[in-house]
Order: sequence, then structure tokens, then C-alpha cells
Amino acid sequence: MPATPFDDRVTAIIVNYRTPDMSLQCLDALAGERARLPGLSVILADGGSGDGSVERLAAGLATSPHRDWVTLLPLPFNGGFGWANNQGIRRALQQPEPAEFVYLVNPDAIIEPGALVALVAAIRADPKAASAGSQLLAPQGWAVGSAFTFPTVASEFFRGANTPLLERFARVKPLMVETDRPVEAEWVTGASVLFRAEALRQCGLFDEGFFLYFEEVELMHRLAAAGWKALHVPGSRVRHVGGAATGVVDGASEKARLPDYWFRSRRRYFARTRGPLGARLSALAWIAGYGIWRARELAGLGRMSAHAPREFRDLVRNGIGPVALDREEAIPRWDGPLDELPAWAKRA
Repeated sequence: MPATPFDDRVTAIIVNYRTPDMSLQCLDALAGERARLPGLSVILADGGSGDGSVERLAAGLATSPHRDWVTLLPLPFNGGFGWANNQGIRRALQQPEPAEFVYLVNPDAIIEPGALVALVAAIRADPKAASAGSQLLAPQGWAVGSAFTFPTVASEFFRGANTPLLERFARVKPLMVETDRPVEAEWVTGASVLFRAEALRQCGLFDEGFFLYFEEVELMHRLAAAGWKALHVPGSRVRHVGGAATGVVDGASEKARLPDYWFRSRRRYFARTRGPLGARLSALAWIAGYGIWRARELAGLGRMSAHAPREFRDLVRNGIGPVALDREEAIPRWDGPLDELPAWAKRA
């Protein structure tokens, strides 16, 4: 990687939700990247925390050496991950000298030195790359899932079955991409991802019909359909606590059931990418696979931790087929109005 600085305008967006101390630590980690990225600025948004986070962030910035290149953005509403990031992205792209790249990073993600620089280098080297994602690390230091293939009806069956022998027999393509070298993936983690502004202008921002989860998968599916690439960059390493604001870790809860919005987001993803029939079939496929796993469990062959608690009941309760909102497009433009309520909130 070249040692000379990059002169690109990069805006990083951190969305805080009741984790102000983590957000300030994340900002400290980003500060180290400015030696190689002098055009780096940060929008530190608060997603309607309502717990004093805004005051804590403001106090931290008031005495921070980073305050000259950080903008605090208190949002009036908890509109979810995609909506909150869209507010930052719009501001980054609507300013007189707009960002050329937008970096989204979770407040519970601590980037290792050079992590953002590695993403910038990778995306600059491939003009068809719309996104570049980091390799996430567990707090203990081992690699966790960071790059994936798109969910399909078939993959939902095998996810429900959770039977490795069956997957080997069917020669199923793994959902997770595991490699220590840069590769193209179908989608990459939204916890630390760099987007090309040009691609977002062409294809739109995060779908605001989602509250939380699957919104980055849908966006990258849309970008791929338009001919853009997603890159996985293992040299960009980010230590990720995961679930600090939600209690959900890597799509499953360690102590509690998955929240209802996880199931609704999953259903919307399939409805938007595979159509209403695909959404229904994906749920039925998971249920069929789950039946296999349940039979194995009763025979003493299944793992108790394979699924979140009461996942079957919660999937059925939240609906197998799409609802009216799932059929409605809610993809905002980069130059649209600021702070307008997301589609799901207008329906609530």
C-alpha cells in the first residue's frame, strides 16, 4: 500500500444510540487515519437516544482535539440504522465540496491503525467497486463473519436445517466468505464499510422501509444489479463488540429472542429482492429445514444453540408472507429532504 496520503474527500458517519462513550472511542480511533487521509471528516449522529447521549457527546467534543473536523448531528427520532445513516450521507453529499466516499462505522467498532486507509486504497483501485468492507474481529481477536453471499430461498432451507452433512451432500455454496486476501463478495458487513458516492447517487440510499437489519444487504443487492461490486478487504481490521445497542450478535441473540424487527426486515428483504412469492417461499423453506433440525434434535443429534430461542414461533407470528409496506418502495435519493420520517414510521 502506498505511503503517500490520499487526497480524497471521505466522510465517516458514526450513528450513536445510547453508547456515547463507545462513539467517542471510535472517533479517537478514526483520528489516527487522518495522517493518510487529510480530507477525512466525521458526522457523529445521535439516533434519537433520548438518554442524555447528545449532551455527553457534545461535552466530549467540546474538549476534544478532533472538534474541528467533526460535526455533531442530533437526530430528533429513532428511525433505525438505515434512516439515521441516510441523514448523514445526504449531508455529506449535499455540501459544497461533497464527499467522494462515505465510510459507515458502528460506534462499537474499534478500527485498527490503517483500517480505513486500506478500504480507500482498495476501492480506488477498482472503479466498479461501490463498497469495500472490513474484516471484523471478536473482542478476543479472532475473525468473525464479514463477507457473504446473498440469502436465497435455498439458503434459508439449509439455514433452518443447520445440518452440515446435508449441505455437503447438496454442495451448497457457503453463505460466509472466509479468506485472508482481498476478494469480491456479494455483500459485506455494514459495521465498517466504505461506499463510493457515485454509486449511491445512481442507485439510491438505504431503503427506509427497514428499521434495523438486512438494509445493507438490500442496498448491496441493488448496487450489484446495477453492475457495481462489493469488496472484502481482510487487511482492514476492525475489532467489533457487536450488539452493544441491540443485544443481538451476528444475527442471533445470546440470551434473548430475536426482536420482531429482525423478522420483519428479513421478510422485507426477500419481498424487495425476490418478490412477494419469494418472500413466502423463503419462510416456508426455513420452516421445512427447521423441521429436519428439530427431528435431529429429538434424536439427540441437533445442537441446542443452532437457532435463536423461539425462532420458529416468532417467524410465524411476524408473518410468512409480505405485508403492504413490504410491497412499497422506500428508496430515498441522495438529494432528498433532510430528517423526513422513514416509510415504516409513517405507517406506524
